[in-house]
Amino acid sequence: MTDPADLAVTIVDGYVDEPAHFGVPPYLSTYPRFTAGALVDAGVPESNITYHTIDELREERRKWADVADADLFVYLGGMTVPGSYVGGTPAEPDEVRELAWVAEGVSVMGGPIRFGVGEENAGAQEMRRQDLDYDFLAMGDVEAAAYDLVDSGLEGFENRYRDNDELDRWAAKGAFVVEQHPNHPDYLICELETSRGCAYRCSFCTEPMYGDPSFRSPPSVVGEVESLYDRGVRHFRIGRQADILAYGGDGEAPNPDALRELYGGIREVAPDLGTLHLDNMNPITVVKWPEKAREGIRIIAEHNTPGDTAAFGLESADPVVQEENHLNVTADECFEAVKIVNEEAGWRPGDDRDDAPTHGDAAANRLPKLLPGINLLHGLKGERAETFEHNKAFLQRIYDAGLMVRRINIRQVMAFEGTEMADEGAAIATEHKKRFKRYKREVREEIDQPMLRRLAPVGTVLPDVHLEYRKDGRTFGRQLGTYPLLVGIPGERDLGQTIDVAVVDHGYRSVTAVPHPLDPNAATMDELTAIPGIGDRTAGDIVVNRPYDSPAAVPSPEIDFGTFTGGYPGDERPSAE
Repeated sequence: MTDPADLAVTIVDGYVDEPAHFGVPPYLSTYPRFTAGALVDAGVPESNITYHTIDELREERRKWADVADADLFVYLGGMTVPGSYVGGTPAEPDEVRELAWVAEGVSVMGGPIRFGVGEENAGAQEMRRQDLDYDFLAMGDVEAAAYDLVDSGLEGFENRYRDNDELDRWAAKGAFVVEQHPNHPDYLICELETSRGCAYRCSFCTEPMYGDPSFRSPPSVVGEVESLYDRGVRHFRIGRQADILAYGGDGEAPNPDALRELYGGIREVAPDLGTLHLDNMNPITVVKWPEKAREGIRIIAEHNTPGDTAAFGLESADPVVQEENHLNVTADECFEAVKIVNEEAGWRPGDDRDDAPTHGDAAANRLPKLLPGINLLHGLKGERAETFEHNKAFLQRIYDAGLMVRRINIRQVMAFEGTEMADEGAAIATEHKKRFKRYKREVREEIDQPMLRRLAPVGTVLPDVHLEYRKDGRTFGRQLGTYPLLVGIPGERDLGQTIDVAVVDHGYRSVTAVPHPLDPNAATMDELTAIPGIGDRTAGDIVVNRPYDSPAAVPSPEIDFGTFTGGYPGDERPSAE
């Protein structure tokens, strides 16, 4: 019998992206933390558990020795929705298989990879289950498999789901592993699970495979936050659930009291948190129970940090596609839900909440507290040429009504075994690929860019932008949070630092910005000319006539330079609230 106290365990995080769970850096999913906690609960000392991301292994080949030498190697990963990523690159199937070949001890693979693997991590693919040469594939919860595997002396396990009592222990015990993440502590946001499973059965989605919603108690989630906070984590996303409004209820109707206990408890144990965002909110919940939903949305907006996004799974505005795929919300209902979230949470810090949604010249220079995001999925059963027009008309209707959405996510389906779409596969998505690309470009040009100007007009301040990479003479970064804007800043700056910026221009899903407050006595020509209304000549005059003792003294007749200097010559940093 192998003594758990003598085991060396290596966990490799290949990253996950699920309908209700995200874990590509700077996000850290629940899987590594819960698995590490299960191992500790089974008797493995914290000091015997090594955690690496797949990007670490790509960058430092010597770390592969931790995989080879481990008595137990656990791989965590799987993409069940397609995406594009900046902070990390999910493991490709060939890399996952190579890890199994390198491991000399017992190897186990788990996470959403159990639902299937394609040729690559992309949409318009058919996925099939594979063990990729691992000793074990956890078809239940990988954390339960890890616990049972250690408990059996590495002999095996029965596929099962963990219960909430186990999760209460494992979530807190596994918090230590965050300290081994390369982004810890400053550029790391931890995904929090409040529930899993779904009350609905859309044709394409893997979330119903977890069954009906099963909720963790507020004290359990709050206790996990406290453990993570004690380990230096300051950024949190309540992202692991199909519908945040249904938390703590019957799986469908809102429960404002549970939300109040959850959000209030998090704020109490993490008083200096930097980010508190969420992900999924079901629009059908908003329209079926509007008064309770409004109360819940107000509670969230009172406790969260600005720029938060409630992802709405409309998937298609085409009634034919809705019917054939058991989608639970119509375009009219989704529009009403967008309106309600705008009215209750579309205010900006500094604005009167009763004026929501706030935008335009009189609005405060911060992002709104909470807005919807729209998910559109293509390649579903019944899709036709009219589907693309229905979707565009729906998005245009939102814009024309003076409402805001935080982002529009347009993807092609990934067909997994166990879902209704497995029979259809990727055939429809493949057939419509050219039309899809044209339509996606049209949405970006006609909807995304004007919506972004409304959401984050020139002068909007984005605090705590983490600088990630440089390209073509500019430095790019993002805030921590749900679907953060990509920010391009003129000039090549040191990476890894965090700065506040003010928006000066808009792309389709990104903005150009300059440091805030901008000191006209030190600003570069590139920074000055990025500001609308300042050309080369005016920028040259500003540089030649330095120094200035007030914004009014800056020779910029076409703009109010005080928009970018703040309370010059010093500036109070914008509040997170």
